[in-house]
Amino acid sequence: MGANLQQIAKYLDKLGWDYRLDDEEDRIITGVEAENLEDFLIVVQLDEEGKFFRVFAPQVLQGVKDHPYKGAILQTMLAISWETKMLQWEYDPSDGEIRAIIEFPLEDSILTEKQFNRCLSGLIQIVDSVAIPRLQQVMVTGQDPGNVELGERLLLSIQEEAPGLLELLEKAMEARKKRGSFPNE
Repeated sequence: MGANLQQIAKYLDKLGWDYRLDDEEDRIITGVEAENLEDFLIVVQLDEEGKFFRVFAPQVLQGVKDHPYKGAILQTMLAISWETKMLQWEYDPSDGEIRAIIEFPLEDSILTEKQFNRCLSGLIQIVDSVAIPRLQQVMVTGQDPGNVELGERLLLSIQEEAPGLLELLEKAMEARKKRGSFPNE
């Protein structure tokens, strides 16, 4: 079974999207206007005679190959993958291309319209609203602002799950500071 380009084209038609069908490469090329990404190109590609589906945004981040914060950028990409559903990142070391991608096997299943729309909207929303602003900040500072947000969410969880624990931890840290510095300071 799997999927075919005509089926996916019908899904895009229902959304009112413009696209280009590339039968030779078994893919559809489209794009979307976005807030944080100037050229948000989207490729929907079928492999293995329609038994493997992928939707990806090529070249979402430029200038990483020789960037001084390359390690922090790639680490942040992995953290975003860890924190979100479906979205993965690909890095081509030969030319520095970075892709955001959602892919999975269809094998003997069909690709439903609901599945396709979730993949498409998930890719757009996560890349434009979450990933690009965060990665752009890492490119400037070398620090992942998501780590701070994660820490704040952790503190909020502790506060909700164990009321009073944060105050105890704060007092313990103050007592530790009075006795001497923390290790690795």
